[in-house]
Amino acid sequence: MTNGGCIKCGHTEAGQKEIATSGTGLSKMFDVQHNKFMVVYCKNCGYCELYNKNTSAASNIVDLFFG
Repeated sequence: MTNGGCIKCGHTEAGQKEIATSGTGLSKMFDVQHNKFMVVYCKNCGYCELYNKNTSAASNIVDLFFG
């Protein structure tokens, strides 16, 4: 889609949530959640993408999601 929007359905409204996950090895065994991600999702169809929270700001992430 050339004018932006969700790549699955074309909808133009997105939401975002932050999640934390454990890694492998000892962090998994002790449930240490040190990996943080921003989830950007389409409010219409639910399609989502994960972005490493340490690398970019939330507003830039939404721009990436919609192209």
